[in-house]
Amino acid sequence: MSKRRTCGVIRSLQLAVAWLLACALVASAQAEALWTPADIALSRHVPREAEATDSPAYEADPLGLILVVEAGGSHVTILDGEKLEPIHYFVTRGVHGSPCFTRDGRFVFFVSRDGWVTKYDLWTLTVVAEVRAGLDSSNIAISPAGDHIAVANLRPHALVLLDGELNLLKVLPTLDHKGERSSRVSAVYGLPARRSFIVAMKDIAELWEVSYDPGAEDMAIGLVHDFQYREGTFVSGYLNPRRIELDGPLDDFFFNPEQAELFGVSSQGEVEVVHLDARRRIGRLPMQGHPDMASSVAWRRDGRLLMASTGQVSPEIAVIDPQQRALVRRIALKGPGRLLTAHENSRHLLVVSTMPADSRQVLQAIDRETLEVAREFLAEPEATLAHVEFSRDGRHVLVSLQRDEGALIVLDSHALAEVKRLPMKQPVGQYGVWRGVRLQGGAR
Repeated sequence: MSKRRTCGVIRSLQLAVAWLLACALVASAQAEALWTPADIALSRHVPREAEATDSPAYEADPLGLILVVEAGGSHVTILDGEKLEPIHYFVTRGVHGSPCFTRDGRFVFFVSRDGWVTKYDLWTLTVVAEVRAGLDSSNIAISPAGDHIAVANLRPHALVLLDGELNLLKVLPTLDHKGERSSRVSAVYGLPARRSFIVAMKDIAELWEVSYDPGAEDMAIGLVHDFQYREGTFVSGYLNPRRIELDGPLDDFFFNPEQAELFGVSSQGEVEVVHLDARRRIGRLPMQGHPDMASSVAWRRDGRLLMASTGQVSPEIAVIDPQQRALVRRIALKGPGRLLTAHENSRHLLVVSTMPADSRQVLQAIDRETLEVAREFLAEPEATLAHVEFSRDGRHVLVSLQRDEGALIVLDSHALAEVKRLPMKQPVGQYGVWRGVRLQGGAR
């Protein structure tokens, strides 16, 4: 083939690739517009109205229930938290991220990856409402009363706000402050102490705080000559974003329980400290290895507030004094930690690892006083321990053994000795109602 003909073929291929890319961009842009507020409203349906009842339809402690998400068969099994036996199971549209519980423990909200939000009544064991809030969703957060629900969407680029019956309240397109660039929403977090949602963006250097307090003060938009005489443009502080401009996107948040501070991880794996009232970055934490801040645990040791976090890259736990922003201890692990779990009645922090392969069957217990590895539980070789939860009283630990014919392993929380196993199909997470209620109260 001549050199000229070869160049022509290459040029034709380049044009074809460019055309395909253009078509893909057009299709993507069209897809963004396919799920409108009208579509959201029309998708809502109510299989069964919530019943007026004073008590659950079972004898188990409703705040002690544990929900086990099983990827095999896409269903949730509900356990009696005292007997640690199943009492009910139901099929879901798929559960993506952690379920959210109302502060009374009666209702739980789920979101699927394809945007379906489900409200489930844990007293009557029925689905009471569903709505499709997007085409591709990251997670949800709710107010403690369950009267405001925020849905983080990857597609379309928007934060969707619903009321407690899953009626649409508002859609906030996630555009930057200039209105020039849109962003996927990587996650939304509830912050009960401030009656607001914190919104993390993937593609723009902003952090949003959206108040669900109807009495929130109005916010100024743009330049204001005189606040006293409101010489400028103001919008309601209710369900509108208060923007915090950053140097780059932040994600994976932990909130300092004693100050209006947020700890977020940058794309470089550094932990930035943002003051929510000052609306700016005020420092960094001495942490490495892209810490998993969202699963961090805080507690007091000899009157001193400590915070611990695993690293997604480094095989260690970093223990930090968040007030002084000082490193207290690095604790070596078998591998990078997946998450940390704690209970007020246990002196141990529990962690499972993601890599290497020979560490995924190990559960390690860290003593919160000595800050050392105190105990280990080893499942069978080549097993994967996916998630950890405590029973309400803290006497038992439940660990999901993730495989097709998997199990929920019940351990004595003090000795980490196996008590029994409950057969499960690909269990990927278990969530105690008591913990969900505590989180709505601001506990970690």
